[in-house]
Amino acid sequence: MSRKVYVAGVGMIPFAKPGASASYDQMGAAAGRLALRDAGIDYAQVQQAYAGYVYGDSTSGQKAIYQLGMTGIPVVNVNNNCSTGSTALFLARQAVASGAVDCVLALGFEQMSPGALGSVFQDRPTPFDAFDAVTDKLVGMPEIPLALRYFGGAGLAHMKKYGTTLDTFAKIRAKASRHAANNPLALFRKVVSADDVMNAPMIWPGVMTRLMACPPTCGGAAAVLVSEEFARKHGLNTSVHIAAQAMTTDRPVTFESDDMMQLVGYGMAKEAANKVYEEAGIGPDALDVVELHDCFAQNELITYEALGLCPEGGAQRFVDAGDNTYGGKVVTNPSGGLLSKGHPLGATGLAQCYELTHQLRGTAEARQVDGARTALQHNLGLGGACVVTLYQAS
Repeated sequence: MSRKVYVAGVGMIPFAKPGASASYDQMGAAAGRLALRDAGIDYAQVQQAYAGYVYGDSTSGQKAIYQLGMTGIPVVNVNNNCSTGSTALFLARQAVASGAVDCVLALGFEQMSPGALGSVFQDRPTPFDAFDAVTDKLVGMPEIPLALRYFGGAGLAHMKKYGTTLDTFAKIRAKASRHAANNPLALFRKVVSADDVMNAPMIWPGVMTRLMACPPTCGGAAAVLVSEEFARKHGLNTSVHIAAQAMTTDRPVTFESDDMMQLVGYGMAKEAANKVYEEAGIGPDALDVVELHDCFAQNELITYEALGLCPEGGAQRFVDAGDNTYGGKVVTNPSGGLLSKGHPLGATGLAQCYELTHQLRGTAEARQVDGARTALQHNLGLGGACVVTLYQAS
């Protein structure tokens, strides 16, 4: 039997550039303290903890969590590429929903290095061998860093298939900057125009400028999930609950379709979203606010269609009409998203949870989406995994 799961507390620290942050354990502990304080509980009441990070040694989660307390509870370290934070959230929700425990901490942090992402271990096969083989076949451009090839290639595929223009991606990046201007925790708060984005250095001629890519970022975020019984017993906040959640991994179509959009997780996202809509008994038209995985402006556009926010091939019209921002159909990435808020891999999914929880509480201040009652989170990791979570105001 699945029990109702509430988001009792959330915490997040300001995101920072590599070299300008505290160490990973200090960031994680700080975010955890904030989530516990927001929930109004002591660490001693937490029964399990899931710690997410990508770049770090084994048991880094314990290093961070031990600063909150050493109570002997299970601490599970989670690494699922860029979907790590939401994977920790997924496991925490399962633990509470199943009845195994009543109070769980999901924690994510990342201490990143400057520059493009790359493999750490050079003496063994990379998990991206199959991804690289398809990308070499469809895109080429081996001189471009791998993430840019993947997502730039997906954006190029959408341009060729539907006639999408480069300035559409620029409009998405400009929208992200306007949203981030109201987020004191975002890394980049400077507003840029679509022209500014188009005039930024071109890192793939005709396909992507520098401002269309998210920056490497350091940070931490956390959430406390509880059962209804635990919340009532301790008088905790029950204004937001997780109504549905799904996690998907790749199917053969990822590699067999010869489609760069499929390679970067379009199918995973669509399948996870459809499962969530079915479980919750709603459709995308019921959404008020969405935090989605905009590691590149190209991926935000593709994800509009995967999540059903607009028809396939309709993303350019969706953007041009302003349906992705305040006053439109659904506000996407009011936090500024990965493009402006930043993308500390292990913390990203929990930072999305932080934003949506405040939106549904009505405490998002200048970023507040009026009347927000239903929110969707999409967090993607190549390699691959996709987690989609639906939150509702209780």
